[in-house]
Amino acid sequence: MKNDQMPPTRRTLLRLAAGLGAATVVRLVAADSAGTPFQRPAPPSAATAGPQAAALRTRPLAYRLRPMTAESPPRYRPAVPPVRTRPFEELPDIGRAMVLSFDDGPDPLYTPHILDTLRRYHVRAMFFLCGEMAHDNQDLVRRIADDGHTVGNHSWTHPLVTTLSRAGVTDELGRTSDVVEKLTGAPPLWYRAPYGAWNRNSFEIGASLGMEPMAWSLDTLDWTEPGADTIVRRVGQGAGPGVVVLSHDAGGDRSQSVAALRRYLPELLDDGYRMTVPQRR
Repeated sequence: MKNDQMPPTRRTLLRLAAGLGAATVVRLVAADSAGTPFQRPAPPSAATAGPQAAALRTRPLAYRLRPMTAESPPRYRPAVPPVRTRPFEELPDIGRAMVLSFDDGPDPLYTPHILDTLRRYHVRAMFFLCGEMAHDNQDLVRRIADDGHTVGNHSWTHPLVTTLSRAGVTDELGRTSDVVEKLTGAPPLWYRAPYGAWNRNSFEIGASLGMEPMAWSLDTLDWTEPGADTIVRRVGQGAGPGVVVLSHDAGGDRSQSVAALRRYLPELLDDGYRMTVPQRR
């Protein structure tokens, strides 16, 4: 969102999201993708990231989940049951692989730096875009997609969706899916509720738009601007197989998030973690 002044209830909502975090465990049904959709630049030197990380980065991962909305009906119509009642929160049984995700963008000041770092290390991530930001920064949306990242739906204006009517949720999610499809050629297949506040309407309407809900299991809390050192420490302490990391590339001063990514990403790779994005079958 353009203005990152968080409502007083954000901490409460984050606790609510954590309570919802016991997401239904899903089975992964396939392993590595056949290739990567973006051109790879020359790998960084061993002094920068280490030979082990360089070797791992030649093996991009894209795991496939079996979603409930694979055969979803036309958009804006009720989804045929079953509809998920908990978001995906992690990717189980995938070894030492993790997911990086960024919310609220794209932002012309910070998103390009994050994309540069991901490209440098040949890593793909998930970007949950706000529709109004996507509309105002269309070239950045195209760049995110062209670099092979997963473009997700984060609503149009970043509202607290639990306070909206069904028509309001449909408008927020539908408009965002429309602009993403217009700019990238495909509608988003994943969405994330602002503030991690989910309800039945958001699950059902998201499913009617052909999207699966994605939450997170490691919150960097970078929106509080705690300092790059703190963000790096949180990622290092919370890293683990299947972990989904939540960061932000917009909504305020995200210079700390940019600086932290430059530090923790090569550290994760050197520790033997691989970065992946979920794909649907």
